[in-house]
Amino acid sequence: MSKKQKNYTAEFKAEAIKTIESNNGNVSETARQLGISMQTLSNWYNKAKAGTLVGTKQYSPDLVALLEENKKL
Repeated sequence: MSKKQKNYTAEFKAEAIKTIESNNGNVSETARQLGISMQTLSNWYNKAKAGTLVGTKQYSPDLVALLEENKKL
């Protein structure tokens, strides 16, 4: 038996990315809050950083560097 694949709207994905930002870049906590797979959310986050996720603006290199620095702290 196969699992039915869930489809998420572009708006939901964009809101999920905003939630990651409000959680100081914590993808695992955000995934738990939203009830979705951490891998799925991580994929969306990586696409948003690359500017290829529909519904999100491309991150500036300065913002990406800042988010990565925050993760390390």
